Amino acid sequence: IRQKPTPEQMEEYRKIMDERLRNDWAFFKRYADENASLPAVAPGEKRVVFMGNSITESWKTIDSDFFTRNKSFVGRGISGQTTPQMLVRFRDDVINLNPSAVVILAGTNDIAGNTGPITVEKIFGNIVSMAELAKANKINVILCSVLPVYEYSWSPGLEPAGKIIKLNALLQGYCKENKLVYVDFHSALADEK
Repeated sequence: IRQKPTPEQMEEYRKIMDERLRNDWAFFKRYADENASLPAVAPGEKRVVFMGNSITESWKTIDSDFFTRNKSFVGRGISGQTTPQMLVRFRDDVINLNPSAVVILAGTNDIAGNTGPITVEKIFGNIVSMAELAKANKINVILCSVLPVYEYSWSPGLEPAGKIIKLNALLQGYCKENKLVYVDFHSALADEK
């Protein structure tokens, strides 16, 4: 469990995010060098790209062996990102890497309003667009539920729990209808709030 950031830490984070939003909105620079140096997919290799936000990005720090042990796993999470940003960088950070599959974990920062107000339906549409781009490029799609949140420390008062449940229901229905894998982290992590 993370500690609540101090006001100074939040101010520094806001400055960094503001600068990034003004100069590289989708943060294409984040993985440009790694993408350029990534070797071609070897014959028989099943590369998997993990697309997401800080939850995905943190896998590298929390369990550094996960990606070093599994050379075919490629992490492409960016802290604070929303689905429109991920959709814009999807070609560079997923399709062009020629994976067999993509794991998409997205939506919580949209609900938090990181890049402005957005409806659950628009968030869902952005995730579906990523899935459709992947499928059009013969990439298997694995969609993850949004993890449970009671309150965003950087954006309090939004009452996100119901929006998350609604988005997860849309994602789960889409996966069932389109025979895609749905990973339900929400059910495993939710509490009474």
